[in-house]
Amino acid sequence: MRFIKVSSRLQMAGAGTVAFVLLIWAVTMVGVAVSQFISQRDRLDLLEREAKIESAESRVATYRENLDETADELNRRQEFIEQSLDGVLDDIKVKGKDTVSDSSKEAAETVKKVSLVIPEAAGLARIEARQLAFVEKLTRYADQRSARAAVAIRKLGLNPDAMMRSSRNAQGGPLELLSTRGDGAIDPRFERMGLSIARMEALEESLQGIPQVLPAAEWSISSGFGYRRDPFTGRGAMHTGLDFRAGYGSPIHAAAKGRISFVGQRAGYGKVVEISHGNGLMTRYAHMSAFRARVGQKVAAGAVIGAIGSSGRSTGPHLHFEVRINDRAVNPRPFLEVAPHVLEEARGNPAVHAAKAAK
Repeated sequence: MRFIKVSSRLQMAGAGTVAFVLLIWAVTMVGVAVSQFISQRDRLDLLEREAKIESAESRVATYRENLDETADELNRRQEFIEQSLDGVLDDIKVKGKDTVSDSSKEAAETVKKVSLVIPEAAGLARIEARQLAFVEKLTRYADQRSARAAVAIRKLGLNPDAMMRSSRNAQGGPLELLSTRGDGAIDPRFERMGLSIARMEALEESLQGIPQVLPAAEWSISSGFGYRRDPFTGRGAMHTGLDFRAGYGSPIHAAAKGRISFVGQRAGYGKVVEISHGNGLMTRYAHMSAFRARVGQKVAAGAVIGAIGSSGRSTGPHLHFEVRINDRAVNPRPFLEVAPHVLEEARGNPAVHAAKAAK
């Protein structure tokens, strides 16, 4: 028997060759697997797209072959929408003179004529009639909520129309006309609904920006709004806000929802934070010891924006609070005293309405 002696170097070279061959094989197999996976994924994607196309094609066929069935389905959808919003729309009952035209008679006549001339389209005509009735109902609802918000704003001594004009002073953007018809026009009833909803949203947003939260939690009013004896000169002077006496470092709260428009020093006021609430309304918080807000920050009513201090022209720790409309100082007290109740009533709080009815 003869033995072949293989050197360690040759053994290592052989092992390396085998390992290299195995590596090439493994890479090849992985590549094949990845290729198969990609092919499978592409095939599934293609099948899914084909299924969607088939679904769309089937839908078109349904429209062509069974117009009545399609009309019934659309009618069920419209009924679902109406039922979903029925409780919401019935929450407010329109009182007094109606604000929207009533298309019910005209729509009924249209359904009658379409049924005679194009019987297969009668179902679609009935859906259109329900749609128009729904649009008019939604418009009435928006108008009633707008009216309720406007009453609340007037109770606070503000002019809702002036606030609306102020909110329109800063608008812009590309012209994008709305359309509900193929010719690019919009049905006036849909346009009316859009305008009513826009007014409702603007007025209710204005309500949210009205001071309604006490800016200092633990406080006593040390000086009111109006003429007073100046604490430094002893002479008569106009005091443009309310002074809330509180402990040094006590939190200062935003009186309403808004955006921080100024943080810094102002002559006589010391450290100041100002909040813009839209529609020309601004609140100012002065004599702070520390800031808890930054310019551009959006804050909710009651958010902490700083701490009580005695910076600026001040005789001791307190908060000087101002409400300004178009940069004209107004008395903050009516807002803080009346606004919470008025806003609850405007939001339709059942407890508030029950209390009023009991009186």
